[in-house]
Amino acid sequence: MTPTRRDALRLLGLGAVAVAGAPGCSLLAGTPQPQLLASKAPLPKPFTVPLPVPEVAKPVRSVGGADFYELTERAAEVELLPGLRTGVWGYGGTFPGPTIEARSGRRTVVKLVNQLGEPTVLHLHGGHNPPESDGFPTDLVAPGASREYVFPLEQRAATLWYHDHRMDYTGPQVWRGLAGMFLVRDAEEETLPLPAGERDLPLLICDRSFAADGTMLYPGLAGRPGVLEAYMGGVLGDVILVNGAPWPELRVSRARYRLRLCNASNARAYELSTGGAMIQIGSDGGLLARPRTVRQLRLAPGERADVVIDFSAYKLGQHVELRNLAGEGAQGKVLRFAVDRDETDESSVPARLSTVEALDPAKATVTRDFELSSGSMHGGTGWLINGKPFDPKRMEARPKLGDIEVWRLTSDVAHPVHLHLDAFQVLTVNGERPQGPPEWKDTVELRDAQTVEIVTRFTDYRGRYVLHCHNLEHEDMAMMAAFEVV
Repeated sequence: MTPTRRDALRLLGLGAVAVAGAPGCSLLAGTPQPQLLASKAPLPKPFTVPLPVPEVAKPVRSVGGADFYELTERAAEVELLPGLRTGVWGYGGTFPGPTIEARSGRRTVVKLVNQLGEPTVLHLHGGHNPPESDGFPTDLVAPGASREYVFPLEQRAATLWYHDHRMDYTGPQVWRGLAGMFLVRDAEEETLPLPAGERDLPLLICDRSFAADGTMLYPGLAGRPGVLEAYMGGVLGDVILVNGAPWPELRVSRARYRLRLCNASNARAYELSTGGAMIQIGSDGGLLARPRTVRQLRLAPGERADVVIDFSAYKLGQHVELRNLAGEGAQGKVLRFAVDRDETDESSVPARLSTVEALDPAKATVTRDFELSSGSMHGGTGWLINGKPFDPKRMEARPKLGDIEVWRLTSDVAHPVHLHLDAFQVLTVNGERPQGPPEWKDTVELRDAQTVEIVTRFTDYRGRYVLHCHNLEHEDMAMMAAFEVV
């Protein structure tokens, strides 16, 4: 039987003292912090590689109001760093996988074929999914097997993504390449004069590290799940990839572009900035009620944001860098735009984008507390929710179908928290209400020693789902809780 993450920790004897004394850990708090894994490969100079745009997947058939896709997971060798070949696990053998474009309310069926040597699980992140198709972390697709995931997509247009979700192994399997973008479109969004076509770009941003021969480095334990104890706080790569390319460049016209930003990193948060104005039009759960102008945008792992940049504000020949203000050196660079031509642009960003229903917390039937903390604070190991490691058989909550609930999330160190099934709205952050109209989220970053209250309504489906930290090393080391909608 394959050992679990908790088996590995027990065999290694990683008790509270060992965790607190591990490299990269805070001795005061006893909580590990994310650690940088240095590459040994020669790295390219930033902005010398063109930005690739993932292929848009085509349905293998469309029947009776449904589109059918097939994603085959397989090992492949690809060129990520110039001149080197890197082995990846990819959907269709590519990294990222193909982008799936679907319509709200139109059933999308994805057949996952596993041609890898390990079990996998597919999760549509941000999808309003029935439980049997949500990617519960123990619903494994064995090597050589396949499974159909049915996504009714009864939800708004939004930028989603799909990735592996296998219990105890999500971190290394996503790191090796099992991730891709999934765009939901609807009639409301299509009535807006937003940038479209080649000016509507999915940008999957992640960090990775490479051995001298181009192999992806990951600090795993030979023959066992998980990471070395020094990396329990999360793995940070030193190469920033966008759509699988290191620090790429994109040639753009003097026109508006819609950038669908997705943080697909295991543990790295980004503070994205061009040094100029960006207009945010969307969040995890789709369009905002109205646009907001920002000069920087923070995305924790799992979060997405749609922004519009108007390159007509720049002259021909100018370069515009998308930087990461939370990083230093090469990790402070992400992508460069080269403004190289004039083109007609009939797009615009209207003052009103969408109607966003505000959930009323006064109608909540219950308020639940979820404390996210290091196991070392409880005399144990790993990462815990409410003092307990993940047990897929234990339900931490049983909300009723149709009910509104408030969930109070409290952190020790930073945790990006992702809720499956339904999107939510943030009510308070450390007791303060966020400014502006409500927006739909499915992932929210808790900073150190922070309390965030969210409100959600459980709709359409009864069954098992999970709440978890989207720092993938935290998730793999048991920072997940199951709940059942009844």
